[in-house]
Amino acid sequence: MSKRKSKENSFSLGECIAQVHMILRARFCHYIPGKPFGVEAQYKNLMDLIKQTAVHGESNSVLIVGPRGAGKTMLLRSVLKELMEMKQVKENLLQVHLNGLLQTDDKIALKEITRQLQLENVVGDKVFGSFAENLAFLLEALKKGNRSSSRPVLFILDEFDLFAHHRNQTLLYNLLDVAQSAQTPVAVVGLTCRLDVLELLEKRVKSRFSHRQIHLLNTFGFKEYVEIFQQQLTLPKEFPDGRFAQEWNQNIQSLCKDKAMEDILQKHFNSSKDFRSLHMLLMLALSQVAVSNPNIRLPDLLAASRLCTMDSKANVLHEFQKFIQRRTHSIHNFEKPVVLKAFEHLHQLELIKPMDGTSTRTQKEYQLVKLLLDSSQIMDALQKYPHCPTEVQLWASSALE
Repeated sequence: MSKRKSKENSFSLGECIAQVHMILRARFCHYIPGKPFGVEAQYKNLMDLIKQTAVHGESNSVLIVGPRGAGKTMLLRSVLKELMEMKQVKENLLQVHLNGLLQTDDKIALKEITRQLQLENVVGDKVFGSFAENLAFLLEALKKGNRSSSRPVLFILDEFDLFAHHRNQTLLYNLLDVAQSAQTPVAVVGLTCRLDVLELLEKRVKSRFSHRQIHLLNTFGFKEYVEIFQQQLTLPKEFPDGRFAQEWNQNIQSLCKDKAMEDILQKHFNSSKDFRSLHMLLMLALSQVAVSNPNIRLPDLLAASRLCTMDSKANVLHEFQKFIQRRTHSIHNFEKPVVLKAFEHLHQLELIKPMDGTSTRTQKEYQLVKLLLDSSQIMDALQKYPHCPTEVQLWASSALE
């Protein structure tokens, strides 16, 4: 492994590359969230709201609304990261994370609340008459030693709209009722991509909601998009090897000024400018960084862009061609069982479907089918097909013209 010396520290190139992967992968996966770009007002609003609960014991409820990939989770995690650096908040605030995809009914949700608050031993074998009594007991158990005040609890409800499908919306009703009554300092933060989420709530639940909403919409332009791209790839000042970080950041700056790089980013910006698709592009490009390739280059981003924009159906068809190739060497020696198996695989892959109006008495192998691919997808798959039989190429060029 090659060595490189720094004025500040002595790190091998391999160690620097490993640090780059660790820092940037954590950033792209939101494990170590940074401050979101272009949502300063929403950031401050959410920060003040949760801080009021954590420090002053005020109960609040709010909804963060925005399309998928807009940065709702990233915004919340960055706010919590900054708050947890405050000693008073870190010692007092408890967090409960619920997801509508996982906690599909109130019974499962209550068990998860008990587990995250670490109150299994307190509950024991007690029997409660209702959900409200059980929740009240859990919150009562969180009172401090002098039993004069309760510890503030932050309830984060991801996929908030799915909780509205629970029977009688019992969970939402009781959480919002506790927040409104101010018996215990509770903050309820819901994350959803549905703009009409309030229409899903029952009247009694809606009346207890504060009707605060924080909307996240990607309204930035292409210039800001390039700045986000550069910001996401820039190494921090705290990087162990200062010289390597400086060279890396200079390479990223020069890359952003490249016209070909702008064309790649413009293509992604036009199709989808959310953070999730950008992070996918950057993650694929980062996977090419190694000791033999210590910087992100334009060809790496170009290859990553092609993977992101790849036609899924054409890719599946290419894999299907490999399946056929393993079972026959020429199109002339197809056997009947192989053909039938091939059609079954095409149907399972949703590349063909039986045509409407065919008789139910028709034998399966004689049913007419409709190909769910256009000519460009077929030609793209054929170009990637190694040792493609000449008969297939001639059929494609004549039949698809």
